[in-house]
Amino acid sequence: MQMINKFVHKTKMFGELVMFSHTLFSLPFAIISMIWAAGGIPSWRVMLWSLVALVAARNGANAFNRLADLKFDAANPRTANRHMPRKLLLSREVHVFVIVNFAIFILAAGMLNLLCLVLSPVAVVLICSYSYTKRFTWLCHLYLGFTIASAPIGAWFAVTGQFAIIPFIIGTVVMLWIAGFDIIYATQDIEFDRNTGLFSIPGVFGLKGALLISRSLHGIMVMLLVSLYVIQGLGWLYLTGIIISMLLLATEHRIIKPSSRKVMNLASYNLNQVISMTILFFTLADQFLLR
Repeated sequence: MQMINKFVHKTKMFGELVMFSHTLFSLPFAIISMIWAAGGIPSWRVMLWSLVALVAARNGANAFNRLADLKFDAANPRTANRHMPRKLLLSREVHVFVIVNFAIFILAAGMLNLLCLVLSPVAVVLICSYSYTKRFTWLCHLYLGFTIASAPIGAWFAVTGQFAIIPFIIGTVVMLWIAGFDIIYATQDIEFDRNTGLFSIPGVFGLKGALLISRSLHGIMVMLLVSLYVIQGLGWLYLTGIIISMLLLATEHRIIKPSSRKVMNLASYNLNQVISMTILFFTLADQFLLR
């Protein structure tokens, strides 16, 4: 019983380490991509291995990021209470976790098709390299969005095994959306980034400049979502979801308060989880009720 409790406790800590609940950022767009690629519901096999690949890649990437940023997390008062700075999880444990998850990701990619298998090592390199971008460029937020955009693009490849323009538009939507709210979240660390020589849009452009850039990215994101409405010939339910998401984005930008961690978590994480699920719900409703 003690071993079971220890296993459950460790599993819970690893889930917190990689912020497992944040899978809701990329998963809804990956599902949309699969549905559009298949013109309906994909086979259970594709859905299963795509989900395994997405979760494993995300877990491996987030855990790797914690390893790469350990020194900075320990020095930053906002992040010093995380698992690794407090030694609740040891580096060797996290290294094993990273390796196992990336191995599962490559296995899952191979179970899908040859294109996914060939691209899987490239994806691992890309999602791991993000962890170092903040050391030399303030474009790190866009690079983060770029790596997460691989989820809907990879989901399309999983279904079709072929390149197409639609998944890259979806991926660009995800990239701009993620970068926009990551900039908002990074406004909490303006002074820390400047004092430690780290690069970020808030650190380089200040609070007002960063929020203007964030709003601009989210504005372009919405325009791309509308373009998908036209290109895909979607209906009023999809458009309703986009309008609701626009209102949620406007709320997100309205409540920003870098001095309040609770408000910033709401603006950067909670509202965006609602946004992604809103877009998913109305897209699926449009796909299966209006066609």
